[in-house]
Amino acid sequence: MTTQILTISEQQLELHPSGVMFWYEEKVLLISDVHLGKVSHFRKYGAAVPQQAIHQNFEMLQQTLLHFQPKTICFLGDLFHSSLNREWLLFEQWVKKAGVKMILIAGNHDIISPLKYEALGIDLRKELVWGPFLLTHYPEEREGLFNLSGHIHPAVKLKGHGRQSLRLPCFFRSRHQLILPAFGTFTGSHILTKNKEDEVYAIADAEVIKI
Repeated sequence: MTTQILTISEQQLELHPSGVMFWYEEKVLLISDVHLGKVSHFRKYGAAVPQQAIHQNFEMLQQTLLHFQPKTICFLGDLFHSSLNREWLLFEQWVKKAGVKMILIAGNHDIISPLKYEALGIDLRKELVWGPFLLTHYPEEREGLFNLSGHIHPAVKLKGHGRQSLRLPCFFRSRHQLILPAFGTFTGSHILTKNKEDEVYAIADAEVIKI
């Protein structure tokens, strides 16, 4: 497994192949766009999504939790895809088992009542300024702060010989901003165009590779 460690505003951030980012100084695990419940939502309306896909997100969440052992998990929006379904019960079980502080920066898909999150002890916010960072769901620019966000589901398209091409999820860093890839399975992605000053860290198998 290969990761990348960035130093931003004198803070160390590790980019992990699972799509999460770990902030060492504060022991915070940042995760964006998990979209829990999406598989059940699509299966309800007849989409041929494998049943086992429901459990993949929870297995990945548990693996990253055990690997980093954070003090806090901060979800950068779109934690749950839509209204309540049976995956919420699996989420409740996982939260109780995890036993760490959790924060949710609300995204456009987070329509479940805040009371449900409060009952689980999850701190729900619109945004959060933490040290040198502005944590949001939508990418933003604000003077004096470096923005960590999600929402876009960034990806990069790599071209090979002939007409060959490969689409990979990525961490996308611009001058004052870093956008995390979607963590969840079955989430889709959006190809971003890289400028000269931008940095792209693609995820391929168990590696994070600077493009």
